[in-house]
Amino acid sequence: MNEPIIRCQNLQKSFKTQDMEVEVIRDTTLEVQVGEFTVLMGSSGSGKSTLLYLLSGLETISGGQIWFNGQEISNLKEKSLSLLRRKGMGFVFQAFNLIPNLSLLENILAAGYLGDAPKKQVEDRARELLETMGLGKLADRLPAQVSGGEQQRAATARALINSPQVLFADEPTGALNSAAGMQVLEYFGEISRQNQTIFMVTHDLRAACSGDRVLFMRDGLIQGDYRFPAESLTFELREEALFAWLTEQGW
Repeated sequence: MNEPIIRCQNLQKSFKTQDMEVEVIRDTTLEVQVGEFTVLMGSSGSGKSTLLYLLSGLETISGGQIWFNGQEISNLKEKSLSLLRRKGMGFVFQAFNLIPNLSLLENILAAGYLGDAPKKQVEDRARELLETMGLGKLADRLPAQVSGGEQQRAATARALINSPQVLFADEPTGALNSAAGMQVLEYFGEISRQNQTIFMVTHDLRAACSGDRVLFMRDGLIQGDYRFPAESLTFELREEALFAWLTEQGW
């Protein structure tokens, strides 16, 4: 098997309060393979978002080790981490975080110009991503002039503009209605089939059915690892199978 794109070993994260130290991530070991669409589920407070932030270098660890594309990043300085994130990672959050006074196209270009690609190539890719997302005719609109689903698709295009090795998504459909959320997830599935690695946090059963693999987290520990059957299943059967497994985990 090839080297995993993400690997962590005995990962720990604690936060200190006035009275005590709270352990949020406990002794977690995990591997994510290239091209894999991994979904992390768990109840509120289980540590799932914190784990995403640790794996992507957005949060500092309290113990253990993390490797990204074979490079240990556990103790990298912030400048090196920022460069790694810019070149190797894309981020989609529940909050769209689009710059309000820039058009959808300009939001994507602003991220693209931070990369190393020639300006013309960045502009061509930005327009291509907008077309793929069904936003080609909305390129010149401001974020406030489009729907929430359209804003999230633009945010996804922005995350992909520099061709990241891993797309990290934290509750990307949390602020969307079901129809808009499914549009975003359908695109996630499409790029996953093109070998884009995705690591997504969600609490939503239907959203999780878009992945290849589902991890279940409780109290800072990964307590289950489910892979959908290799044979093609309808969405309804995937949802039934995942629900049954999650129920066994005590979801």
